[in-house]
Amino acid sequence: MAFDSKSGIVVTYLLHGIKTCKCDAYMELPVRLTRYTDFAIRVMLYLAAHEGRLCSIGEIAKAHDISQNHLMKVASDLAGSGYVQSLRGRGGGLRLGRPANEINIGQMIRHTEGKVDLVGCGECALAPACGMVCAFRDAVETFFGTLERYSLADIMATGHPDRLRQILAAETQPSGLLQSI
Repeated sequence: MAFDSKSGIVVTYLLHGIKTCKCDAYMELPVRLTRYTDFAIRVMLYLAAHEGRLCSIGEIAKAHDISQNHLMKVASDLAGSGYVQSLRGRGGGLRLGRPANEINIGQMIRHTEGKVDLVGCGECALAPACGMVCAFRDAVETFFGTLERYSLADIMATGHPDRLRQILAAETQPSGLLQSI
């Protein structure tokens, strides 16, 4: 077990190099991702927790109490990018597009976030001469670089994986007909 004094996070290293994060300070993190990315992460976590079957947009929306319409846009984008596979028609639904250990979380979040302008330097008159532009760019690259060290499988294995699977399993039960995008 180790304590990271910069982040205040206690990290436990397990076998095979998998880390377990015991971070209770997640609400205090200053970086804010878009709602779109938040929904994309939720879709991916749900599909990883239910890897053995197809999942409907409706059940994922119900599990997270979010709009099916918003989720359909996110799921369509994730399917178009190969992160998920969408099967249409009766008995259709969503599943991971490739194994969880091959899905890079940082790359997925870069994809869903698009261009990140941390503090709006693009609109600032000082930007052409200001050194903060480089500092913010480096901070964003470091942020994404850290996320790119994790696969979806790593995320499912860190934190409280059994509790996460329990929460996602308890929220919904598979329905008879699956809605597809």
